[in-house]
Amino acid sequence: MTADAKAQKRQRFEDVFPAIRQELLDYLAANGMPKDAIEWYGRNLDYNVPGGKLNRGLSVVDTAEILKGRLLTEQEYFRAALLGWCVELLQAFFLVSDDMMDQSITRRGQPCWYRRDGVGYIAINDSFMLEAAIYHLIKNHFRAEPYYVHLLELFHETTFQTEIGQLIDLITAPEDHVDLSKFSLQKHKLIVIYKTAYYSFYLPVALAMYMCGLAHTSTPSTDPYELAKSILVPLGEYFQVQDDFLDYAGTPEQIGKIGTDIIDNKCSWCVNTALALATPDQRAVLDTNYGRKDAQAEARIKALYEELGIRQRYAEYEEAAYKRIMGLIETVPETPSADGQAVLKKEVFKSFLDKIYKRQK
Repeated sequence: MTADAKAQKRQRFEDVFPAIRQELLDYLAANGMPKDAIEWYGRNLDYNVPGGKLNRGLSVVDTAEILKGRLLTEQEYFRAALLGWCVELLQAFFLVSDDMMDQSITRRGQPCWYRRDGVGYIAINDSFMLEAAIYHLIKNHFRAEPYYVHLLELFHETTFQTEIGQLIDLITAPEDHVDLSKFSLQKHKLIVIYKTAYYSFYLPVALAMYMCGLAHTSTPSTDPYELAKSILVPLGEYFQVQDDFLDYAGTPEQIGKIGTDIIDNKCSWCVNTALALATPDQRAVLDTNYGRKDAQAEARIKALYEELGIRQRYAEYEEAAYKRIMGLIETVPETPSADGQAVLKKEVFKSFLDKIYKRQK
């Protein structure tokens, strides 16, 4: 897809947001909320929801189009985009609260919401209001659908999974207390699957599947949702390992930011791989220097990563992950569509994998 086509696709998706924003503000107004509360909520929505890459939200629309096998009608597009914006609201809820937990300074190139003048701890309630908007919108637009409860359960389940992942991450790798004995590749895998893979990969696809009328089956081995999950969770894991590697190996010009995983004591794939490979002397270097707010300590960790061949280890991991995921995609049955009904297609997963494989940013 050309850069121009991507920009047009993003713009069409962004054009749906003002209507969703207005619907939420109208709800406050209809309930007699004062003008300053309505304006505050509008600022909260504007500041925290539309500014990111929007990959998760756009994935709902992309998946719906693949499943339908055609361009969506205007009504179908709006409903798919609305579900996409619900994913972005969930993302905003996570980020606003996460930034407070981490005491982060900036997000998306501007001060974190809680650091804005006059916001502070009100951001806790603001994050709740971003989450609550999801269920208000789904009720307004999907209550009459047979899959309405599936949408609710999917969002609730995915939110809980992500919060479990966040808990494991917070108690394993607090920024102000380094204890590498808590780290392991297995712990990393658990954090990644729960904190990232479910909401970033499975959630958008499953939403599109429900909207397109794909039904559950009584046996898990043939259920399209279980099949989708079995592919998308490993795909999400691969994406995060790739992200961890780029934080260490990518240049700021390439990835658009300065990598901070080492100084922030992140339970990254790189440090966990290093821990698995390190000699006692190398382990001592990791214990002494990892998670320190010190450029020289960070440089020592990077030098150790080079010594341990982390780049080559990653290249081997990436090829193995690609082959494994392609193998999983091949298990998707080529079921012919009957009476125009949507069926699960390999292309859904291949489109994700193509965007990720060998990415440099």
